[in-house]
Amino acid sequence: MGKHYRPPGKKKEGNAARYITRSQAVKHLQVNLPLFRKLCILKGVFPREPKKKVKGNHHTYYHLKDIAFLQHEPLLETFRETRVYEKKIKKAKAKKNEERAKRLETQKPNYKLDRLIRERYPKFIDALRDLDDCLTMVHLFAALPALEREKVEVKRVHNCRRLSHEWQAYISRTHKLRKVFVSVKGIYYQAEVQGQKITWLTPHALQQVLTDDIDFNVMLTYLEFNETLLAFVNCHLYHSINVKYPPILDPRLEALAADLYALSRWFAASTRAPLVDPQASSLSGSEQGQGQNKETSLEESELRLAQLQQQLPSNEPGALMRLVEDVAGEDEEDEDTKECKKLFRNMKFFLSREVPRESLLFVIPAFGGMVSWEGDGAPYDENDDDITHQIVDRPSQTRKILSRDYVQPQWIYDCLNARIILPTEGYLVGRVPPPHLSPFVDNDAEGYVPDYAETIKRLQAAAKNQLLPLPGVGREDLEDPQSLLAEGVIDRAEANEAAERKRQIMTLRKQYEDEIKIELQGASYSSAAPNQTSAEDMEVGEESLPDLQQVAEDTTSMSKVMMPRKKRGLLEAIMKGKQRKRDQVNLLKERKKKIEERQKSK
Repeated sequence: MGKHYRPPGKKKEGNAARYITRSQAVKHLQVNLPLFRKLCILKGVFPREPKKKVKGNHHTYYHLKDIAFLQHEPLLETFRETRVYEKKIKKAKAKKNEERAKRLETQKPNYKLDRLIRERYPKFIDALRDLDDCLTMVHLFAALPALEREKVEVKRVHNCRRLSHEWQAYISRTHKLRKVFVSVKGIYYQAEVQGQKITWLTPHALQQVLTDDIDFNVMLTYLEFNETLLAFVNCHLYHSINVKYPPILDPRLEALAADLYALSRWFAASTRAPLVDPQASSLSGSEQGQGQNKETSLEESELRLAQLQQQLPSNEPGALMRLVEDVAGEDEEDEDTKECKKLFRNMKFFLSREVPRESLLFVIPAFGGMVSWEGDGAPYDENDDDITHQIVDRPSQTRKILSRDYVQPQWIYDCLNARIILPTEGYLVGRVPPPHLSPFVDNDAEGYVPDYAETIKRLQAAAKNQLLPLPGVGREDLEDPQSLLAEGVIDRAEANEAAERKRQIMTLRKQYEDEIKIELQGASYSSAAPNQTSAEDMEVGEESLPDLQQVAEDTTSMSKVMMPRKKRGLLEAIMKGKQRKRDQVNLLKERKKKIEERQKSK
């Protein structure tokens, strides 16, 4: 029979009816390929892999329902109108009509992605679960240089930097940071917000070089969606702690690149702002109405900025990182938050100019500490007598103050990962610090526990007044004291027996050495005392002569006494197995011997 033929007009079935290739989808939507790719990224539509590829393996397939979902998207019409305006602007510039080109630029249709955020994330917890890649990309573009040829604008870089600092200020303010790990790629952070663990990566503060093998058009499309998502999350989180969003920063601190410190001051001003102005409450009703009319005439941003400047002096040391203060109406904190909040309490840090300032400004206040740095806009200078630790990352420190410790930045990260204040001797300036262990690795699951991890575990147990088991003793032994007591009695009895055997061996050894000395002096033992020997002495001597088998058994028992209980039990099981095999061999030999004797007798 020939190949199955489908008549024209007959309905398709199977994969041919459910999937469509990318070229067919672009033709169906009447858009070009870059616009189709952008629309798929914003709507969250991705290619599918059908079981049977109708058009071949070299095509990209999409589900037909996804394409129908894109067909009814209002953004599609906006993109088409934008494309029409771009053609008009290009035509006006070609005709040297600058006035018409500028007017068309102002009339170009704009769009927002707020509706897509609410559509893709119906609940706020869904947005938090999808925040890992979003934070990583926003922090990446916040560290990139602005390039016109790659369409990385200065305005977009500044926006990413602002959003990242707003997120860090909230995490630091609410003490939600849990883990930090410094790697070659960058610094990994993990925070716990509303029960969700969020992990992101920030690049090191180094000069970034952009390569040509990256499609920045696709990256910028993802970034456009991630910026809207992070702004939505920040707004919701700020309102949850009764802080206005977006915050207004001190322009002087913003010009000095101290955005994170400026955000902390905004938190402090917002939490300390009174609900009713006491001066306004003392006025009459008419005066209050006039004052309200005057306030409504002012712009909201100017009013909030003036209120911030009046409430918070420009260089108040107590205003540094007010993230440790409680907010009225805040939910009850969990145990981890309380522990993180008290780690660096009553400790003041000062950062030298060579350390990663932004990372430490984010980490130290998140665990309850106060921090300053070397430069303009700092809350206190290096000569402050209350500074307890100075973070230095150089081979040597010439000028030292005896009232503070000079430690390396790794000490901060190791302390917060261990949740205890580690000794500073191994992290002093000029010394090779201990290994920086990753808090994201489970040593027990990996099967290898580093030595420094064991040291940290001992320090944690000492800080919490816990009793750790000795080497060779498990947790189950600590939970069952009767087994430990019985084991102690058995060990004591075995130790006494071994001591008695050792004493006998030493006595026999001393006797043997005395006989050797007498022979070396030229006289034999028998000639030195010919008449002193008797039958009884000979019997005693025969009894006191050392038995080689007994000596070997005594040595084995001594080694067994020094072993832990588990290893000793394993050794006894091995010895029993060997003895059982010997008994079986001897039994076989006896049977064979009996059979041979019977055959001979016959």
